[in-house]
Amino acid sequence: SFPEQDSLLNMCSSLMAIASGNNNLEDEAKFIENTSFDLLSKKHFLTLLEQQVAELNTLKKLSLHLSSSLNLKTVLNAVVTDARDLLKNTRTVHIFLYDTQNDKLTFGSALDQHGLKEESFAIPRPNGLTYQVAHKGEMVIVQNMETDPIYQDVPKKWTGSIVGIPLKTDQEVVGVMNISRSSTGDFSLSELKLLIMLAEHAALAISNAWLHDQVSRQAKRDTLTGLPNRRALDERLDEEVLAAHRTGHPFVVVMMDLDGFKDVNDNYGHPVGDQVLRVLFNYLAKGLRTSDFLARYGGDELTLVLNQTDLVSADLVTEKIHEELNNFKYILPDGKLLKIGMSGGVAVFPIHGQTSAQLLRAADAALYKVKKHQRGTFAIALTPTGKIG
Repeated sequence: SFPEQDSLLNMCSSLMAIASGNNNLEDEAKFIENTSFDLLSKKHFLTLLEQQVAELNTLKKLSLHLSSSLNLKTVLNAVVTDARDLLKNTRTVHIFLYDTQNDKLTFGSALDQHGLKEESFAIPRPNGLTYQVAHKGEMVIVQNMETDPIYQDVPKKWTGSIVGIPLKTDQEVVGVMNISRSSTGDFSLSELKLLIMLAEHAALAISNAWLHDQVSRQAKRDTLTGLPNRRALDERLDEEVLAAHRTGHPFVVVMMDLDGFKDVNDNYGHPVGDQVLRVLFNYLAKGLRTSDFLARYGGDELTLVLNQTDLVSADLVTEKIHEELNNFKYILPDGKLLKIGMSGGVAVFPIHGQTSAQLLRAADAALYKVKKHQRGTFAIALTPTGKIG
């Protein structure tokens, strides 16, 4: 700026006067003292300016990094990576997502010197640092884990210092970020300032990604039953086909249709029919393996994807479905017990198709034949005598 230029010119003129010997020693000493103070002030100013520029550059980098994706996992991995880069001598970085309604912390992402982790280094303790940060919504710094009361009942290998920072949006805690170091001692103000800036951006990015994830999940859910819908089924089948090509393991697609459901709608109305579908379909879903995938295909049709399964295992599953259906009890509005059956068609990758569309067509064709000729059974695709249930 012009004032600073004038100040520097005046300083140079005074120094030249001193060099020519036109001033007394007292004036020279006073001038040198004032000049030294002025230079030190300017140096301090320049240092602060450089620090602010560096912080702004860091802020810009964080903003670009965290706004580049709406995938929650990608965002969480980016946050722990940025945290490690911001802080020297970082040992581990942890992020836990916080459910305020249920007061529950769940693993988000973790990073150590060996890279990103798919699971937590340690489960948050009810009275530990992470829950304290989540409950208070305030940063907690532990300078020495070996002497701090928060860590009195932990393994001896837990040493060094750690800081827990709340990730908040609109004063609501959405997560907690923990950064630990092997060395003990406090964290500097400049370090904490950068971490707080990261936490603010991270909270917003996590909130946006979580909202996007919720909307995406809802778009893949059947509004009546809550089961995965046709869109989710198509995605799952494509994943299964890719996995089967890669591993060589077969998988099974079962298309199922209720027998006698039309009578429920005709006799009791669609609201009762909807309630039957909601209760029955969710009842059947609970009886399946966690690796299996059940979707509502439409109307009273279901599609079941059996991961890494052959015909023998599919036979057992269809028998179990019949058993579950026989045990299902539902009282209709007039007090009568619901009587309903199930028919199905079974297709196996790669025997009956090597794409999701081919498998669905094969299973649907088998279902059509069963519904026409032998209701209440499950038949293998393209095998007239291939009844398996």
